[in-house]
This record gives sequence, C-alpha cells and structure tokens, in this order.
Amino acid sequence: MRLSILAAGLTLAMAATSNAATLPEGGQLNFDVIRKGKDIGDHSYAFNGAGGSFSVRVSTDVAVKIPIIRANAYRFQHSSVETWEGGKLRTLKAATNDDGTPHELSTAGNGLIPASLWNDDTVRAGKLLNTIDGHVMSVKVADLGNELVTTGSGKITAHHYRLTGDLARDLWYDDAGNLAHVVFTADDGSTVSYVRR
Repeated sequence: MRLSILAAGLTLAMAATSNAATLPEGGQLNFDVIRKGKDIGDHSYAFNGAGGSFSVRVSTDVAVKIPIIRANAYRFQHSSVETWEGGKLRTLKAATNDDGTPHELSTAGNGLIPASLWNDDTVRAGKLLNTIDGHVMSVKVADLGNELVTTGSGKITAHHYRLTGDLARDLWYDDAGNLAHVVFTADDGSTVSYVRR
C-alpha cells in the first residue's frame, strides 16, 4: 500500500509572499493524522522567531499497520526546516523516508511558498514547491467558503479551499490564517485527514 501523497500534503509551495501575522500563537500547530477512523500518526509545525525573520520546523510521522499482526504496511517520515526573511522563503532543507525510499532536499526559495500548508498564503497562487523532491507543482484553487470543522478543542469556523491539479487537497484555515484541517485521498483510495489538536 502506498500513501506517498501524505508527504506532499502535510508537509506544498506557491508564488506569493508569507504573511508573518499568520504565525500561530504559542509557536506550534499539532495535528493527529486519521485514516479509516484510526490515528495513524502525527504532523506538526514549530515556529521560531517573529515578524519578518523566522523558521518553521515541519515533522510528519505516519505508520499504517496491518490488522491483527500490527506490522507496518506503510511508513512515512518527514522532517524539514524552512527559513524566512522579509516575507519570503530563503532556504528549505528536508529529509524524507517514504516507506524505505529516502529523499534529501536543500534548496533556495526561488520566489515560491513551500508546500507545507501551514498558512493561507498557500491558496493565493498557482505554483507550489514540493517539500520532498523540490519540483514545482501547478494547482488551481476553489474557494468554498466558511464551514465548521472539528478540532481537539471543539468546533471552530474555518475557511475551506480545494486544491486540484498536481496536488489535490481540501484545506481549512482559521480566522488567523493558520491551518485548521486537511483532507485528501491517499493512493489506495482511503480518506486521510489531519485534525488539529
């Protein structure tokens, strides 16, 4: 079973500038990764700095188990660090283990926003920088309006966008522009969601 699109979805990039005001209070965003009603892993963002100069550490650790014997059918691990200056991505370094296939990435921003999805600048352009292998993804964005989404601290109102093209994701952002929820279809046809704690 392959769920490799977990990587690009949790961890994306577009031609726009970052809005430093959307850095989350407390410096962290943490998510449970849910598939078929089961918690299969974690996805998190840790922010260091403020204003126009900051870094973002993105971590994903997902394991799909084989029922009964509990062995891993699929494992995905990703760690990346983005550095931002003056509202623009300056560097991105990432290491990924996609079910035993390693990927290493070290690149400049090149005017793109990384496909890490953490704030709603993601939906303001049509090009995304893949944070696993560095290729540029073309996407279209549909604005689906405000909806209630469930988080670990209860329901919140969030703005729903749908990405299609080289990356297919449904994304919800809270009133501060921070990622609140993610839903996408994995390679095996199952639905995967990221539920903010």
